[in-house]
Parts: sequence; C-alpha cells; structure tokens
Amino acid sequence: MNLADKIIRPSTRAFVRAARSARGCTTLDWLHGYVYARWPYLYIGIGTGEHRLTRLVRPVADFLTRWVIPQEGDGRQAFADTYHGKVVPLAAARQLVTVEQDIDLLDLEQIIPYALARDIILRDPDHIAVLDCPCRAARPNPCTPLDVCLLVGEPFASFVVEHHPRRARWITQQEAEEILIAEHERGHVSHAFFKDAMLGRFYAICNCCACCCGAMQAWRDGTPMLAPSGYVAAVDVDLCTACGLCADKCPFSALDLNHDHANVNWVACMGCGICVSQCLQEAISLRRDAAKGEPLEIRELVAKAVTAVPD
Repeated sequence: MNLADKIIRPSTRAFVRAARSARGCTTLDWLHGYVYARWPYLYIGIGTGEHRLTRLVRPVADFLTRWVIPQEGDGRQAFADTYHGKVVPLAAARQLVTVEQDIDLLDLEQIIPYALARDIILRDPDHIAVLDCPCRAARPNPCTPLDVCLLVGEPFASFVVEHHPRRARWITQQEAEEILIAEHERGHVSHAFFKDAMLGRFYAICNCCACCCGAMQAWRDGTPMLAPSGYVAAVDVDLCTACGLCADKCPFSALDLNHDHANVNWVACMGCGICVSQCLQEAISLRRDAAKGEPLEIRELVAKAVTAVPD
C-alpha cells in the first residue's frame, strides 16, 4: 500500500472511482462533489445565508458563476439545473429506500425536468445512511429531529458515514421507512435530490420543513430548484368542512379557504400529499396531472425499463 492509499480514506477512493466511470463527470465536477459531501454543513450554511462566511464566499461564487464557469440562460436556472430535487409523496419515497437490486435508469427528462443530473443509478441500494440535516443544522433554532437526511446507495452512504461519524450512521431499509413516515406525519416534505457534482445522479432523500429547507427557501425566492411530484391535490367539496387545517399545514402555501371549502392553487401545489394525510375529513386526494410532469415511482420505472429491453 502506497502513502496515498494510507492517507486517503477508502470511501474517498470509491467516490473517485465512481466519478471516473460516470458519464460526463469532469475532474472539477468530482472535486466539487467531494467538497459538497465532505463539508455539507459549511456548503449548505453558506447557501442558505446562515454561515458567517457567507458574505466572503458568495461574491466569489457569483463571480465564478457569471464570468468563469460556462452558463446558459438565467444564472438561477443554471444553478437549479445542477442541484435540484423532485418532490416525492410518501409512497414513492418508501419505494426509493426499499430497492433490492442495482438500477440504471438514464436521462429521465420527463420525470426530472432539468438539463443536468437526471439519472437514477443505484449501487448497493440497501446501503443507507442517515445524516443530520445540514439545512436544519444551519439554522439558529432548527426544527427537530435533525437526523432525517437519507443517503441511498454507494459511494454516497459510505462516504458520509466515514467522514461524519458523529452526525451520520448506518440504518436499515426498515429504519429509513420509519424516518420517512415520521417526517410525513410531522408535515415535512420528502425530496429526491440530484446533483451533477454527485456523479450526475440521485443520491439522497431530504425530509425537511418549509422553515429550514434551503431548497424550499430557494423555490420561494424564485429559483426553480424543485420539480413537482406529478400529482396535484384535489378537494372533494362535499366532504370538506372548511376547517382550515390543510391550509395551515401545506408546506407550499397552496391551499386557502372560501366560506364553504378549501381551494387548491394549482400553480403552487407540488403534489407532496401532506394535506391528504392531515385532512380529518378525508376530503383531499392526489390526482395525476400530466402538466406537473411524471412521478418518480421507482418500481414502475424499473418495470417499464425491463419491458422496453428487446428479447
């Protein structure tokens, strides 16, 4: 074993090997991915404006984005293309943490409507780590619990556990499901996250609240970092009692009330399904809407991919 092998951690070497085999992944990309995964609390803290270094780093990042790194169109759109999430209702999120085989699904543009990072490539999908949420940890008074971010598959799960032993731990697929269910019951949204620097593919499920989540903050500020689930909420006016609970709980502020029933703001609704589970009258359901894109339902996608393979 040479000196480099003794110094560089096994998970780092595995990350670099995976980057070298990833489509279109440059040295700059994997270095960016290393920094992002190695120092997520610094990275996200600066991104949300909560870290003390924000004033120093942001002007440099803005300069690089505008003048050094090639961009197309609006800089905000370009940034969203490289780091973005797909809203996934609870049932779809549970599918993502119970995969039992390696998966290669490429260029899912109907589901992941971004120019970059839209592959689902799962290696050892039963290797799952939970990490203290960097978005929550960055806030002065964060929502709890902190340990709700799920890293799914390799090389990501091992990298996080090895580099953040005090903030990350291995969990089973059942434990991952339990975290998803508990967060959903708290009214928090699950997002499947993709990043070009993370080998251009799906790597994590964020379970966060509207007050702490950096991606939801960016979405509110006009950066299109989140894609809707492919569903939209629908209200049964005959069952609705206009209690207002759904409007209070909606993390995207997509529901309001008239005198008789709740109304859905179609543009704002991301199809997360929080309102469905919070409605005591069972007056709300999720309905497929082609204008909201295709849902990220891994079992259906795998079944379609298998069917499409010629004999």
